[in-house]
Amino acid sequence: MAKVFERTNGLTDKPFHYCPGCTHGVIHRLVAEVLEELDVLGETIGVAPVGCSVFAYDYFNCDMHEAAHGRAPAVATGIKRVHPDKVVFTYQGDGDLASIGAAEIIHAAARGEKITTIFVNNAIYGMTGGQMAPTTLEGQKATTSPYGRDVSHAGMPMRVSEMLATLDGAKFVERVSVHNAAAVRKTKKAIKKAFELQLSGEGFGIVEVLSTCPTNWGLTPVESLKWLEENMIPYYPLGNICTPEEVK
Repeated sequence: MAKVFERTNGLTDKPFHYCPGCTHGVIHRLVAEVLEELDVLGETIGVAPVGCSVFAYDYFNCDMHEAAHGRAPAVATGIKRVHPDKVVFTYQGDGDLASIGAAEIIHAAARGEKITTIFVNNAIYGMTGGQMAPTTLEGQKATTSPYGRDVSHAGMPMRVSEMLATLDGAKFVERVSVHNAAAVRKTKKAIKKAFELQLSGEGFGIVEVLSTCPTNWGLTPVESLKWLEENMIPYYPLGNICTPEEVK
């Protein structure tokens, strides 16, 4: 009998703790598959954030390090500078990266740290109760914006990828999504390019993945995927924002 599917060795056997319909699991699998395909699992050190993916160290089958809230890029910088031969990545949500960790990600990119960041943007704080995040859309309801985000008070949602792409140290910046099968395939391709960039010693790379949060959005998993497509993508357009010519 022909084998048509095989579980990636990049993930452990521990069940995910994520809510039903959460797409963190999909993104975990894509990262794990890429690391396995590049044959670098034994040489990889990941940095877990504070947020819904705080337990990522239990799921990735490589060395992992926990960081304080928002400090994953700073921790990854230290790891990479001490172990320049290792593949180092951070896995962060939008609350962790774009709010309390904004300074860390900006300066890591500005310095051109040779690390890879997987940035999961679901436009809300997931773990702590559904509060408004820097990426929450205009008019989007959250526990701290029950009438919808008021931009006259909270400002416009932050486009992190476009901001980082202005920095000379950022060598690969791409925004992708996991709202359908075709988008998932493109996301894996972008993640692989980002890690290949690190392996070639080019500089800082980040892949922003638009994701869902059915629990805090108050939608079913299927409705959440549709909401992402119809509301998030128009404001956060998909595509490559910064890529060296040699890896295009």
